[in-house]
Order: sequence, then C-alpha cells, then structure tokens
Amino acid sequence: MPTIATNRLSQQRNQRRTRSIPFSPAMALAAVLLLPLAASASGGKTPPSAGVAVGPQYDTTHVYVAPADLDAFVNSVIATFGGKPSKRSVANVLPVPSSTEMQYILTPVGAFSIFAYQTPVPFPFGQERTGYLVTDMDQAIKAARSAGAEVIVEPFKDAIGMDAVIQWPGGLKMQLYWHFTPSTNPPLDTVPENRVYVSRDQADNFVTRFVRFARGKVVADDKHADAGAIGRPGETYRRIEIESLFGNMRVLVTDGHLPYPFGHETTGYQVHDLGTTLERAKAAGVKILSPPYTAHDRTAAIVQFPGGYIAEIHSLPAR
Repeated sequence: MPTIATNRLSQQRNQRRTRSIPFSPAMALAAVLLLPLAASASGGKTPPSAGVAVGPQYDTTHVYVAPADLDAFVNSVIATFGGKPSKRSVANVLPVPSSTEMQYILTPVGAFSIFAYQTPVPFPFGQERTGYLVTDMDQAIKAARSAGAEVIVEPFKDAIGMDAVIQWPGGLKMQLYWHFTPSTNPPLDTVPENRVYVSRDQADNFVTRFVRFARGKVVADDKHADAGAIGRPGETYRRIEIESLFGNMRVLVTDGHLPYPFGHETTGYQVHDLGTTLERAKAAGVKILSPPYTAHDRTAAIVQFPGGYIAEIHSLPAR
C-alpha cells in the first residue's frame, strides 16, 4: 500500500502533466457539470486493507444509449430507483476524437454513467461494464498488472482526471478512473453487484486475481446453486460472491448455455420491495424480460430499460 506522501507525489506529477493540455469549452463545461459527482483520488487516508479502492458509491455502471433514447432512459431509472441526475453535457471523454452527450445518475442503489455518442464509439469503449474510482492511477495500474490484468487502454487524461481500461482473465473489462478535485458522493442504501459470467476454465483464475487486486474476500462459493436463477430451473451452477471496498461482485460460472436474457445483465440492484419497484419500472416503460424467481437468498427479475440497458433487480427475504 503506498504511503500518503507517495500518493501526493503521484497526484502532483499527474497535475503537472495536465497543466500543458488546453481545455476546450466543451471540456471545461464537462468539468463544471461533473465535479459535484466526482470523488478525490488522493484526498484522504484509505484503510490499509482497501488497496486502491475508494468506495462502492463511486463505482458506476456504464450505459451506452442512442441520443434519441437518452431522456427516456434517464427518466425510467429515476422513476424506478429514485435519485438525482446531473446536468447534461457534451464533450470528448476519450483519448481519440469523439463526441458524446453524457449524464450521471446517483440513485440509492447505485450510480450510472450514461453516454449517448454523437459519433461512432471508438474501440474498445462500450465494452467496459463499470467504472471504479481509485486512489491513485499509477498505483492502480501497477496493482492491476501485478494481479494479472491486461491494460487494454493505457491511462489518458479527460477534463476532470485520468482513465484507463483493464481486462481480466475470462474477458471482464472495466474502467479505472481518478479525479483531480475532491468531492463526496452520499453512501448508498444498498450496494449493487457487478454480475460477471465466466467459463469454468477461467473462474478460479479470475477470482484469485481480482480478489488480489481489490483486496477483497470470497464470502460464498456455492458449487450447486439453483440454476433457475439464470433461466435453467432443475439444474445447478457455481455461484461465487466477492466483497471488497469496490463493492459486491457475483461471479456466475456456467457452460455458456444461457437462455435470453441471462448473461446480458451487467449489474444487480438490491431494492427493499421488488414487487413495488417492478410496478414503478413498468409504468416508466421498463420491460420485464424474466419474471421474479426465488432462489437461495433473493427474489430477482431481469428487466430492460428504454434504450436497451438490461439489469437484474432483486430483494432479500424479510427478516
């Protein structure tokens, strides 16, 4: 774990490198609009066990929609989960020429980063499922590589910080990001889970390496979980649960024989009352792709929001 002095030195190096980059009006606008939703990379102490993680309230699910679907998607998320959207801006947030409308939504059950590109989306963007805030980009890249991740997009600067994209054994891609200016997101009511489908060939390799990077722990490993939860009632599959300061992860180990829509959902959202949430969702134009199914620790449904984003929504048994 780097010392605070080391983090500050790294931050100073990053800031010095950034001073020479001219900001366009669009980039400046993006910085102003997104700063209230940003978090600091090096502004305070991080528990030793946390590694480079900051907290699950800063982890965002990346959602790409067509510009024509942006309003409907944002409205349906807020109607379903509550929360507050940022102002909308247009900027280039990539290391190559591009333009996107972008908006953040902070909800009690997780954060969304929404991109509605006005230009073709450069490869490999759009394949990363989530964005994880890190305390220090240099240290995060070093830790990811040391744990066995591949850096498929080297760190680059945007209007308010730095970003990179990494890939894990098994194919999971995620963005790491770091911000220049500190701010605070409120704690979540419930922590969402990153839902990762992996093959039997790579499951143990992926879990070992991600846990090392995240400084997390495996809290459950059920080799005979009810496969009705992934559309195959009467069968079993392996389900692994990981907890870390990055948030929760549910690893679903399958043979790849998945009926639609399973495998398309990237995030699972925990709500207090699934039935009530689904009624609000349907009224906002959300489709129920797979009806509620109860297995082990939850009742869950798979839904599709306007614009095509597919998610799992679940509630736990009343205690």
